Amino acid sequence: MNILEKIIADKFKEVEEKKSLVPVKLLEKSTFFSGPTVSMKKYVTHPDKSGIIAEFKRKSPSKGWINGSTSVEQVSIGYMQAGASALSILTDKEYFGGTNEDLKIARKFNFCPILRKDFVVDEYQILEAKSIGADCILLIAAALEPEKLKSLAYFAKSLGLEVLMEVHDAEELDRSLCDGLDLVGVNNRNLKTFEVSIDTSLALVDRIPSNFMKVSESGISDPATLIQLKKAGFDGFLIGENFMKSSRPEQAAYNFIKEFRMLLETEFTKA
Repeated sequence: MNILEKIIADKFKEVEEKKSLVPVKLLEKSTFFSGPTVSMKKYVTHPDKSGIIAEFKRKSPSKGWINGSTSVEQVSIGYMQAGASALSILTDKEYFGGTNEDLKIARKFNFCPILRKDFVVDEYQILEAKSIGADCILLIAAALEPEKLKSLAYFAKSLGLEVLMEVHDAEELDRSLCDGLDLVGVNNRNLKTFEVSIDTSLALVDRIPSNFMKVSESGISDPATLIQLKKAGFDGFLIGENFMKSSRPEQAAYNFIKEFRMLLETEFTKA
């Protein structure tokens, strides 16, 4: 069993436990549940923003603890002040050290799109995402059969949430594309081996239909890489570990985005 299969197996158990503890009727009473959502698609492509979806992630299965002590309030506010387009908040506790409370705090202090980064396998988690203030959910093609992914995407849309589908290769992309998606992300990190390569994004960008926002995820540590990805056709970039490994992730994001903007300006001058 690879790490993704283990995470998914544990996630099914976790969801069943949560269903018995927090019924759907209780989720629907949340103050966030009836509130409007903020569009990830619009913010990622907004000309005044960087296109960066900045992630708050305490740990990962491959690296262990990355940053266990920093404040989600401070970092999320700092990310947005640095020029990020949106936030990604990990809510998986077992493997990534996140909680639903992290997302609620980020929502309380920021008016921007927030992606609930978790391993969605059940409609209950989508209702839960809405109840904690998320605007967008992640569906991982490697973890879901195409029909299941499609039905979860449509369910999310019925609640007013946007959907980012994540793929790792052409087969996942081709079998899972459907009109219930808003953004398609290419994860440069293979969730089975944890090897990282930007070539994964570059190989798939032209296969993603232009009606979806295109997002490159993981393994991005150099602002120059963003220029390369932008030229290739990507609209957005999900970056977490590169910021979170710093003692001040928000400052790392500020420095990164500042350098990215300078490089972009140089590219426009050349053009």
